[in-house]
Amino acid sequence: MASSLALSPASSSSAASSAYPSRIPLFRSAAAAVVPPHSEARSRIHTSNGVKCNYTEPLNLRNGKPSIPIINEHTLPSFMDSKRLHRSESKSTTRLRLFSGTANPELAQEIAWYMGLELGKINIKRFADGEIYVQLQESVRGCDVFLVQPTCPPANENLMELLVMIDACRRASAKTITAVIPYFGYARADRKTQGRESIAAKLVANLITEAGANRVLACDLHSGQSMGYFDIPVDHVYCQPVILDYLASKRIASNDLVVVSPDVGGVARARAFAKKLSDAPLAIVDKRRQGHNVAEVMNLIGDVKGKVAVMVDDMIDTAGTIAKGAALLHEEGAREVYACCTHAVFSPPAIERLSSGLFQEVIITNTIPSIDKNYFPQLTVLSVANLLGETIRRVHDDCSVSSIFQ
Repeated sequence: MASSLALSPASSSSAASSAYPSRIPLFRSAAAAVVPPHSEARSRIHTSNGVKCNYTEPLNLRNGKPSIPIINEHTLPSFMDSKRLHRSESKSTTRLRLFSGTANPELAQEIAWYMGLELGKINIKRFADGEIYVQLQESVRGCDVFLVQPTCPPANENLMELLVMIDACRRASAKTITAVIPYFGYARADRKTQGRESIAAKLVANLITEAGANRVLACDLHSGQSMGYFDIPVDHVYCQPVILDYLASKRIASNDLVVVSPDVGGVARARAFAKKLSDAPLAIVDKRRQGHNVAEVMNLIGDVKGKVAVMVDDMIDTAGTIAKGAALLHEEGAREVYACCTHAVFSPPAIERLSSGLFQEVIITNTIPSIDKNYFPQLTVLSVANLLGETIRRVHDDCSVSSIFQ
C-alpha cells in the first residue's frame, strides 16, 4: 500500500498593499542610540537608491523555537501584506498555475499569498519501495505552470520529485513549465578541479531540460557559470536586497562597517554587497581547503580592527569555512561579526559552530525550510516569498525581471 501526501491550497483573500518606501532607513550601531545629540551628525551607512525591497520581517523565536505566522483569510504576516498584489487572481481569469512539491510547501504558500493565487491541487505519493508518484488534480492545458521545489536535503529525493512533476505537467499539455528552484543543490559541482571528476551541475541541468522544463528560476547560484549549463532560459534571482533591507534596521555607522568574503572565490559577491552599503571597505579571508567540507584559514587581507564585520556567502553547509573565518576576525580585533547567507544547508556540526558565540547574528533566508532542531538564539530567518512572487509575476507577464534589483 502506498503512503500518500496531498497538498491542497489555502483559501485566498485580497489584502491592502502599500507602495515601496521612498527611502531606506540609515544604518547605525546599537551604541549610536545612546550617544549625545551632537554625535548624530556623523555619516551613516545607507543602501543605494536602487534597493527597493522591503523584506525585513524575520521569523519570530519564542523560547528558542520558531513562531511561524498562521496564514489564512483572517491573518496575514506584515512582510506579505505590505507587498501583496492589489487583487486576488481567480483561475478563471489567469493562465498562471502555481504548484508546490514537498520540499518547501511553506515558501510556496507564502508566494501564492503574495500573488493572490491559490496553490494548485497536486497529489504526491511515495510507494513502499520509495518510488514517487505525481498526479495533477486540475487542468493545466494551455497554462503557464510554475513548480516550486528546491533540491535541498534529501537532495536526490527532491530532485527526482521535481523531474516527475515536470513530466506530469508536460504530459498534461501545459503551455510553459518553469522550475522554480530556490536552492539548486548540485551547483557546487560546477567544474573539474581534479582528474576523473563529474560536473554534476551540468548533468542536473540536462535532466531538468530533458524532463520538459521551458525555464528555470533559481536563487543565488553557487557560481554564475552554472546558468550556461542550461539550454533553456535561466532567471538568476539574487536575494541580496532581502538581507540588505534587514541590515538597514541595524543602523551600523559607516565608519564601523567592513564586508568580509570568507574565501577568495566569494570576492565578487562580497564586493557587490559592499557597494550596496555605501561602498563599504572589503576584507578577504584566505583559506586553503584540504578536502570536501574541510577548510583551513591561513590569513586575512584587509583591516577589521574595531570594526563590525559582515561575512557574506551564498550558503552555509557545515559552517567550517565561516566559523574559522569568524575566529580569525576576532583575533584580528573585530568588534562584532555578522554572518549573512542565502541558503542554510546546516549539515552537522553547523549548529554547534554557529551557536558557539563567534557570531552576533546569523542571517539566512527560507529558500531551504528550517526545522526546530536547527534554531539557536542568534539565528534570524528572512522570507524571500515576495521576491520570488514578483519575479514569477513578471515572467508570466513577459516583463523585465532584472528591473526588480535596480
